[in-house]
Amino acid sequence: MQIGFIGLGNMGAPMAINLVKAGHSVKAFDLSAEAVAKVVAEGGQAASSAQDAVQGAEAIVTMLPASQHVEGLFLGQGGQGGLLENISKGALIIDSSTIAAATSQKVAQAAEAAGVGFIDAPVSGGTGGAIAGTLTFMVGGSDSDLERARPLLEKMGANIFHAGSVGAGQTAKICNNMLLGILMIGTSEAIALGAANGLDPAVLSEIMRRSSGGNWALEKYNPYPGVHEHAPASKGYAGGFGTDLMLKDLGLAQENALAVKASTPLGGLARALYAAHSLGGHGGEDFSSVIKLLQKQG
Repeated sequence: MQIGFIGLGNMGAPMAINLVKAGHSVKAFDLSAEAVAKVVAEGGQAASSAQDAVQGAEAIVTMLPASQHVEGLFLGQGGQGGLLENISKGALIIDSSTIAAATSQKVAQAAEAAGVGFIDAPVSGGTGGAIAGTLTFMVGGSDSDLERARPLLEKMGANIFHAGSVGAGQTAKICNNMLLGILMIGTSEAIALGAANGLDPAVLSEIMRRSSGGNWALEKYNPYPGVHEHAPASKGYAGGFGTDLMLKDLGLAQENALAVKASTPLGGLARALYAAHSLGGHGGEDFSSVIKLLQKQG
């Protein structure tokens, strides 16, 4: 299949590479030439622009930072037309960005009017899952569009859930990431407390992992340096899922909670703590670096 792939960050690049390895023709675009080069090195093609990436594409996959980027890309901004003008009728957009459900619905409505399919398909599983092709996709869209997308999603992920109509995938994702943010803070707080009392963080982590406090962070993404060799914490908190991205997702969760009058006190507290961490100069570090905010100083 001819695929246009736009957005080659820590998640997007390995996702695009997995599509290339599966035998698809992938034309990739990103503002970073270095990111594009990674995909080209694996057999992908370099697009000179987003418009070039989608020319003749049967499917377009996007992995962008926030709502304004997705809306601006497809619908246009600042007097410039959107990408929908360049996409062939009958093509399918698979947006794996994490954005507001309302934005997905707005873009989907415009896509339908242009004769283009659309699903929101945000992911979970981290950079490790993106590289291994074991991501979880949370899909919002019609049954027929999901089935069209499934052969591609299966090359990038191991789990595909149909959450409902367009926007439902985004709602499921912000619920998941709100919980993830809360769990990472709780895990960091517990490890920091143990370390302040002289416990070995690796030993404590293993105790908790095999006890009632066990969770995904303790299993695969420990926030303490040196406990998990391949976790961002052991690489200076580089790569992974940035603090500012987590802050953005927690903000989306709070906006949604306000709209539906849901009570999310821990989600609100998590957002406040990540905001403080970001203001402390850690916005570009992996979100597990929040442990720095909780560790004993001096």
